[in-house]
Amino acid sequence: MWLNILYIILGFVLLMKGGDFLIDGAVAIAQRAKLSAMVIGITVVGFGTSMPELLVSTQAAWIGSSGLAIGNVAGSNIANVALILGVTALICPLPSQRKMMRIDLPFMLFAMLLFIGFSFTGAIDRWMGILMVLLLVGFITWEVRDSRKTMKQELEEEVKPSMPLWRAILYVVASLAAMVWGADLLIDGSSAIAMELGEYFGVGKEEMERIIGLTVVAVGTSLPELFASVMAARKGETDMAVGNIIGSISFNILSVVGVASTIMPIQNAWGPFAIDYVVMFGLGLLLWMFLKTHNKIVRYEGAILLTIYCLYIAKTLMV
Repeated sequence: MWLNILYIILGFVLLMKGGDFLIDGAVAIAQRAKLSAMVIGITVVGFGTSMPELLVSTQAAWIGSSGLAIGNVAGSNIANVALILGVTALICPLPSQRKMMRIDLPFMLFAMLLFIGFSFTGAIDRWMGILMVLLLVGFITWEVRDSRKTMKQELEEEVKPSMPLWRAILYVVASLAAMVWGADLLIDGSSAIAMELGEYFGVGKEEMERIIGLTVVAVGTSLPELFASVMAARKGETDMAVGNIIGSISFNILSVVGVASTIMPIQNAWGPFAIDYVVMFGLGLLLWMFLKTHNKIVRYEGAILLTIYCLYIAKTLMV
């Protein structure tokens, strides 16, 4: 028990410091590559912070554990919107951009609907996974090209990068490695404690696996996004904070589910998770409504999102 608590504490430390250095490195890369902070948040930060979900879901799909593979992705997306944006908006209101509302957010909602539609068939087959990955590659390619063209038009003078490119890349790589390791330690410690509690209260293994996938693993693998977004907001990089979450949700679906189902088709993808899909897509629509109403997520809306997440977790734990 004490070793697992130590894992959790060490995991939090690695996530906190990793998130701090990650934003500094990502901003410098954006300056060097002449890309917007939003695009760096959607691509570099979004993909990097989604690595824990990718590793967990791929391993789960390989051993035939659909409960962890699907629960991890659905639960992480719910945590991304309700928990992470909720907490971040309480720290600092998060503004929207015209391009975000016109392209990035609709694409995220489309990815959610595609995920739900494929899951509704009962199994996510290899061809579905391949299609998801191809869609993601196409979207990233378009994002980078469009951002470079836009930034070239907007920048009248050269912006001096905050650090050399080699140091920025080292910051990003080392930070992501620390965050993935931190999330892994936290998941191991939390999952072990949760399984012990499940045995103590007499909860079945299959149901406990689903609960752990939707709560402990989902929150644990979302912690890189949480710390990255909070650090971005604290440093004034609010575009990167929002872009990180939108990018992570798209990556979670198209790369995590796509790669996992390409390696091994995911079975039993609908029945146990129907309610979770509804919550996930409902939160996506609520996010769009908040950003559309005020052109930003204000603090009381962050509180609403956080409250919804607490209610969702309470409902999930009622077995």
